[in-house]
Amino acid sequence: MKTKLVKIGNSRGIRIPKSLIEESGLHNEVELEVGDDMIIIKPRAKYRESWDTAFQKMAKNSDDILLDAETLFNQNKWDEEEWEW
Repeated sequence: MKTKLVKIGNSRGIRIPKSLIEESGLHNEVELEVGDDMIIIKPRAKYRESWDTAFQKMAKNSDDILLDAETLFNQNKWDEEEWEW
Protein backbone atom coordinates (compact mmCIF):
# COMPACT_ATOMS: atom_id res chain seq x y z
CA MET A 1 0.00 0.00 0.00
CA LYS A 2 1.28 3.43 -0.89
CA THR A 3 0.54 6.53 1.22
CA LYS A 4 1.91 10.04 1.74
CA LEU A 5 3.38 11.72 4.79
CA VAL A 6 1.08 14.37 6.26
CA LYS A 7 2.42 17.45 8.04
CA ILE A 8 1.40 17.56 11.72
CA GLY A 9 3.02 20.62 13.31
CA ASN A 10 6.79 20.10 13.05
CA SER A 11 6.30 16.35 12.64
CA ARG A 12 4.96 14.09 9.92
CA GLY A 13 2.35 11.36 10.13
CA ILE A 14 0.57 8.80 8.00
CA ARG A 15 -3.05 7.76 7.74
CA ILE A 16 -3.52 4.07 8.42
CA PRO A 17 -6.70 2.54 6.96
CA LYS A 18 -9.13 1.05 9.47
CA SER A 19 -8.80 -2.43 7.95
CA LEU A 20 -5.02 -2.44 8.55
CA ILE A 21 -5.46 -1.21 12.12
CA GLU A 22 -7.97 -3.95 12.90
CA GLU A 23 -5.91 -6.66 11.21
CA SER A 24 -2.73 -5.66 13.03
CA GLY A 25 -4.31 -5.38 16.49
CA LEU A 26 -3.30 -1.74 16.99
CA HIS A 27 -5.09 0.29 19.67
CA ASN A 28 -4.54 3.73 21.19
CA GLU A 29 -0.84 3.24 21.96
CA VAL A 30 1.79 1.68 19.72
CA GLU A 31 5.51 0.96 19.82
CA LEU A 32 7.78 2.27 17.07
CA GLU A 33 11.05 0.65 16.05
CA VAL A 34 13.54 1.72 13.42
CA GLY A 35 15.85 -0.68 11.62
CA ASP A 36 17.06 -1.65 8.17
CA ASP A 37 15.55 1.48 6.58
CA MET A 38 12.11 0.66 8.02
CA ILE A 39 9.79 2.02 10.67
CA ILE A 40 7.93 -0.80 12.41
CA ILE A 41 4.64 -0.03 14.16
CA LYS A 42 3.60 -2.66 16.73
CA PRO A 43 0.83 -2.93 19.29
CA ARG A 44 2.07 -1.75 22.67
CA ALA A 45 3.31 -4.71 24.69
CA LYS A 46 1.15 -5.54 27.71
CA TYR A 47 3.83 -6.51 30.19
CA ARG A 48 2.75 -8.48 33.24
CA GLU A 49 -0.74 -8.97 31.85
CA SER A 50 -0.64 -12.75 32.26
CA TRP A 51 1.39 -12.91 35.47
CA ASP A 52 -1.66 -13.64 37.62
CA THR A 53 -2.51 -16.73 35.58
CA ALA A 54 1.12 -17.84 35.53
CA PHE A 55 1.41 -17.53 39.33
CA GLN A 56 -1.78 -19.54 39.84
CA LYS A 57 -0.46 -22.26 37.53
CA MET A 58 2.86 -22.29 39.41
CA ALA A 59 1.07 -22.70 42.76
CA LYS A 60 -1.08 -25.51 41.39
CA ASN A 61 2.06 -27.35 40.17
CA SER A 62 4.03 -26.55 43.38
CA ASP A 63 6.50 -24.59 41.30
CA ASP A 64 6.30 -21.57 43.57
CA ILE A 65 8.54 -22.83 46.38
CA LEU A 66 11.39 -20.64 47.51
CA LEU A 67 14.53 -22.10 45.95
CA ASP A 68 16.97 -20.62 48.43
CA ALA A 69 14.91 -21.08 51.61
CA GLU A 70 17.79 -22.85 53.36
CA THR A 71 20.07 -19.87 52.85
CA LEU A 72 17.45 -17.40 54.00
CA PHE A 73 16.24 -19.18 57.09
CA ASN A 74 19.43 -20.74 58.44
CA GLN A 75 21.81 -18.51 60.28
CA ASN A 76 25.44 -18.59 59.28
CA LYS A 77 28.66 -17.48 61.00
CA TRP A 78 28.19 -13.88 59.95
CA ASP A 79 24.68 -13.82 61.46
CA GLU A 80 25.93 -15.27 64.72
CA GLU A 81 29.23 -13.43 65.16
CA GLU A 82 29.43 -10.34 62.97
CA TRP A 83 25.96 -8.86 62.99
CA GLU A 84 25.26 -6.41 65.79
CA TRP A 85 21.72 -6.24 67.04
